[in-house]
Amino acid sequence: MSYIKAEEILPKELIEVIQQYVCGKSIYIPCTEKQTWGSYTHSRQYYRKRNHDICNEHKAGIPVTELSKRYSLSEKTIYRVLRDQKGTR
Repeated sequence: MSYIKAEEILPKELIEVIQQYVCGKSIYIPCTEKQTWGSYTHSRQYYRKRNHDICNEHKAGIPVTELSKRYSLSEKTIYRVLRDQKGTR
């Protein structure tokens, strides 16, 4: 996460008001528009495809132990993916 200096974007009067509450600390100001998870990085699509592939490979007979090695995930996570994907069909 990159930081922006308040002096570069906020009026001096507003900075002085904020300093009454917080001075010399970093604060987070949330967006007014809620972004969905993975909307910028395409993570959602990546994990959806990965989980779909895990299910297909398991249906084809690949054991959970092998899937956990292939995808560098714990067996517990593979079981969770299989359970969750079953619920979305």
